[in-house]
This record gives sequence, structure tokens and C-alpha cells, in this order.
Amino acid sequence: MREQSPNETDGSRTRDTLEALAAGDIGVSEAESRIAGYATTAAGRFDAAREDRRGIPEAVLAEGKRPAEAAALATTALETTGRALVTRASPDHAAAVREAVGDAAPDADVDHDEVTRTVVVHAAGFEPPALSATVAVVTAGTADAPVAGEAEVVAREIGAGVDRIEDVGVANLDRLLDQVARIREADVVVVAAGREGALPTVVAGLVAAPVIAVPVSTGYGEGGEGAAALAGALQSCTVLTTVNVDAGFVAGAQAGLIARAIDGGV
Repeated sequence: MREQSPNETDGSRTRDTLEALAAGDIGVSEAESRIAGYATTAAGRFDAAREDRRGIPEAVLAEGKRPAEAAALATTALETTGRALVTRASPDHAAAVREAVGDAAPDADVDHDEVTRTVVVHAAGFEPPALSATVAVVTAGTADAPVAGEAEVVAREIGAGVDRIEDVGVANLDRLLDQVARIREADVVVVAAGREGALPTVVAGLVAAPVIAVPVSTGYGEGGEGAAALAGALQSCTVLTTVNVDAGFVAGAQAGLIARAIDGGV
């Protein structure tokens, strides 16, 4: 049988999309996203194809956006992909998203976490991916929870199982040592730590799995606001990967991509 060319495949996809639109099975935003790879809103263009292209669901960064703009992008995400992930959301952002989603899709599930400042919306019947791989998300202290929590949410949305291990900072190594066996069970480890940021380098010397260091903007004085934590992670003599200060989304996405690769090799 003759193999279809890419142009023929694209033409067939476009025709199917237009037929679904004409039949009322999909809306304009979803039709546009299928054809162009993104959907246009008054608040900007939403990259609806990112998960298919990159393996990472597109997120709406609420910080810097008005609540109505974040809500418009979230509803577009829900319409085009079946879910929405909003990060760095204030209570006003979360309230606007909840109201907009309630109007557009009353049966959708909306989960707002005030600590992680995330809003996760799943359409009714949406089935998130499930990977045969686990990410351990480790924090040095309570102040690291918001950034670590953002990483956890992203890794879960990619499909990884997550084991959260909290408050094992190096000020008392016993707290870490009694959790080492548990951390070693994970396929990839994210470690969030502020101040001098020693925890990621210590963990990386104790486990075989890849370790992703997330410097957190805690601490004060010389090297405060994450500067010392970032420098320490970059200068680590144990092998690890370092993301930017407070970059929980990036750490969670990287961990999720590693989990996907492990799942694909099972």
C-alpha cells in the first residue's frame, strides 16, 4: 500500500477538523489549535500542541497577567487539551479561573493550591497520563514547599508518580539519613533548598537516580535570595542538574521528561 505523504496526512487532518467543526463536535478554538498548533485569544496565543510536540503540558503563567487574562487562557486550554495548568496564581487569579471555568465547563474539576500557587483544571472524563516511574520531591525545609510543590504538580500532570519527602535539611543530617532508603526508590529526584543550598549536593552523593537541584530564594544577607544556593548547586562536586532559582516548573518538567523516558524503556 502506498504510504501517505506528509502533505496528504496534513490535508486529511485539516479536512477531519473542519468536518468536526461544521458538525458542532468541536469549537473554533479547538479547530484552530488542531490546524495551526495553537489557539488565539484576546489574552494571547495558547500553545495547545506543546504536550504532543514536547511531552510537557502547556502552562499559563498567571504572574504578570490580569486575572481575566489568565482565566481566558485557562478556559482555552481546557477547551483545546482537556485540562489547564495555571502557575504563580494569586487568589484573584484562582477566583477568576474558577468562575470562567464554571461558566464554560460546569462539570470540570478545579483544584487550587494556595501554597504552590497552582490551579489545575481537568475536564469531566479527562484521564491524565500514567507513567511507570516515580519522582521524589525533596525539601530542605518548610520555606521550600511552594517551589517544590510547583515541581510536584508539573511532574504529576506529565504522569509521573510523586513521593514528597519534606524537611530533611542538612542542619540535622539524621533527618536526611533516615529517609535515604525511601529517596533511593525513586527513578528521579528533585531537591529544593534555599540558604546555602547544600541538600541537593548531599542527596546526589547518596542516590543512583538523576538529581535535579532547585535553588530557592530563601536566606538573607550575603548570598541571600537564592544566590548562594544557586552557586552551590552549580559548583557541586556530586553530579546533578541545576535549574534557575525558584524554577519549580522547569524542575518538574525535566523530572517528568526523565520519567517518560524511563517509562518508555520499560
